[in-house]
Amino acid sequence: MASLLERYHDKIRGVISCYDRVIIKGTLPGFCYSEGMTSYLYAKKIRIFDYPKWAEPLRDQIRANAEEIAEKNGVTIEFLRKAKDFRKEELIKKILKERGDHPGLVHIFSAMEPCDSYKPWHDKTTGKTFLKPDSGKCLHYYFYFIDPKFGLCFLRVPTWAPFKVTFYFNGHNWLVSQLDKKKIGNRLLENAFIDIDDFPQAQKLSDDFSVSCLHQSLDRFVSLYCPVVKDLETSYHWTLSQVEYATDIVFKKQEDLKDIYGVLTRTAIHAVKPDQVATFLGRKLNGHYEDEMGNNFSTRIEGTCIKHRMGPVSLKMYDKFGLVLRLETTSYDVTFFKHHRMVEQKDGPPVFKLATLKKSIYSLNPDLRQLMHDSNKRYLAFLSDVDDPTVGIKSLNKISEPVRENDRNYRGYNFFLVGDQVLFENILRGEYDISGMRNKDLQKNLGKTVHQISAALKRLRLHGLIRKVGKTYKYYLTEFGRKVALMGLKLRELYVIPQLAQSFAY
Repeated sequence: MASLLERYHDKIRGVISCYDRVIIKGTLPGFCYSEGMTSYLYAKKIRIFDYPKWAEPLRDQIRANAEEIAEKNGVTIEFLRKAKDFRKEELIKKILKERGDHPGLVHIFSAMEPCDSYKPWHDKTTGKTFLKPDSGKCLHYYFYFIDPKFGLCFLRVPTWAPFKVTFYFNGHNWLVSQLDKKKIGNRLLENAFIDIDDFPQAQKLSDDFSVSCLHQSLDRFVSLYCPVVKDLETSYHWTLSQVEYATDIVFKKQEDLKDIYGVLTRTAIHAVKPDQVATFLGRKLNGHYEDEMGNNFSTRIEGTCIKHRMGPVSLKMYDKFGLVLRLETTSYDVTFFKHHRMVEQKDGPPVFKLATLKKSIYSLNPDLRQLMHDSNKRYLAFLSDVDDPTVGIKSLNKISEPVRENDRNYRGYNFFLVGDQVLFENILRGEYDISGMRNKDLQKNLGKTVHQISAALKRLRLHGLIRKVGKTYKYYLTEFGRKVALMGLKLRELYVIPQLAQSFAY
């Protein structure tokens, strides 16, 4: 990450990483699955086929509560007949311009939307009566409000059991409240900081995000907007649904970012390969992964946004207002990420090992924050390596010269030779960053014999492009090797070949 930041340090105000958009799901344990709901009704001596009669008073309670809150705050509940086609955020922006950004209720929407439900069922074979999972539609309320700590939020509350709620907040709004509390000057434009008086202190505040404080706030919000939780004598379990973590490089002037943004986007489009995206995200792209997830990778241009996607996780690069270069990792399923943690076993004591990240909100800090921050950091490091061609060209000249060992010459490299090009494309495979490259790996990928690969490895080593790890048979790219390989392929794909094609066109 340092190379690009150091290269343009005189043009950069600062760097800040924090959560952006976060969506959290709330479920009631014991009510969120059909067996649990069935057990509850039996325990309360309620007939299974009376489930709708049991749920109706709770529905009416949520409706009455919403109407009472609306009347108390002087707000009209706005019913949306076509909720999918209506952009609620746009109307909220208009309301905030007139209302101001002081804490309190902003607006309430209501809409008929799909919801989970249950239906009574009697199995004639077993003679048992129980609830089966079902789906339908019910009235949902969207409570938009400004919280002193989390800024503009919304809570989506269904009026039908099992009452699965959805909460949204933006980490940038939360950070503003922390900066204001510490009296650190800042300027937030929409969801991006364009200036902070003390970037290092702001980063420390961001890293200290309190999940327990979030949990307390969530419980407070549902007690206010979903009062049935009190009658059911339970509390919500909160899990992560969608999480975005952004690393913003804030430039002093728009022209400063404009000068380098074009080069970075072209690099991202042409140079980033699927296995490299896997490496950015801390994963290894191999046959097992493809069997598990499928070949779910794409690079798209969305306006000025470059997006790399792998399964439920994506990496994006785009500019905000021409002043902020944003790198952002987005996850729709945080179990995509793996880390070392204590794992409970069915038989035996807990074991500390590599396992998927838990969906609990308590994964937000520090585990998920660190994983997503590292993802952005690796992506920026990759872009930094190919951002400045002058250093790379000198290195390319160096490796094009032969080297000599034990009275034998080993020829240099030429990126216009198919053999050399294919070799460098292979040694840049992201999986080797994690597990290293071995002779048999290159044999499989290049279709060469063991002796041919041994000769290729020696040649790479003598040119200082790879290094061997201890007494193993694994090799890793050196920092010099990575920069040379990336620069060589970049110059070939992005400059030389397009220029040649243009020349032949005339």
